[in-house]
Amino acid sequence: MSKLSTKVYLCPLKPLLLLLSSHAWCVASVLFLFLLLQSTTSKAQLSSTFYDTTCPNAVATIRTSIRAAVSQERRMAASLICLHFHDCFVQGCDASILLEESSSIRSEQSALVNSGARGYQVIEAEKSELEKLCPRVVSSFILSVAARDASVAVGGPSWTVKLGRRDSTTASLGGANSDLPSFRASLEILISAFAAKGLSARDMVAFNIDAGFATTRRRRCTPADADNGHLASLDLVMPNSFENNYFKNLIQKKGLLESDQVLFSGGSTDSFVSEYSRNPISFFDRLCLCHG
Repeated sequence: MSKLSTKVYLCPLKPLLLLLSSHAWCVASVLFLFLLLQSTTSKAQLSSTFYDTTCPNAVATIRTSIRAAVSQERRMAASLICLHFHDCFVQGCDASILLEESSSIRSEQSALVNSGARGYQVIEAEKSELEKLCPRVVSSFILSVAARDASVAVGGPSWTVKLGRRDSTTASLGGANSDLPSFRASLEILISAFAAKGLSARDMVAFNIDAGFATTRRRRCTPADADNGHLASLDLVMPNSFENNYFKNLIQKKGLLESDQVLFSGGSTDSFVSEYSRNPISFFDRLCLCHG
């Protein structure tokens, strides 16, 4: 299981609504992202119409590009949402994760939890395209809109993106290493990590794996996988869809990662998992409410 364990470590925070593909080891937590966006923008003067005058075609251009990227590689949707989430969880949604290593910058990309992040090339290509329309367009704008459009592209919810953030000129490697918990994080550590961002346990929700499930997963991860980059989906039912099998899997003790299964293991978040497993509409409503 060595290679699979390495891969899943790279994106430790899973969604409350499962957005999975063969790239499931880097699935984003969409609800966490929504809430984080709201909690980190309250002091700023942001607006969904921020670029309507200065760059009226920007949002439509991003939407077209993201649809094309996801159409070419469906797992890119999860990658882009995950990339945006990892950016927002460290220093806020400021595109600091895009800053590369230099003599003056210790890049967040060097953090172990970010070593499997992908989608940089999609964002960079889109920035180059938008520069032709709107010189000096900020990357945080592109990341925010791309994450929303990636969700929609695979059947997930849409939400209003508040625009007007500025890109950071600094990165925080230390923050990336300390703020993003690993896939082995206990429920207490997860709750604490999100509480530090002003998020509740209910917000967060949205190693008791069933023995049969564990056996099935091991068959997908042979000793040879340590060298061939083999990836395994975290969802056995609809790995390319945006739906609520994530919660159903947890109730059946089929959460692959420890930081997944602890959400339904006799603790304070069990009721949230049960609710969303029974009523996906409730979950979608929660997403929109949290971001509204």
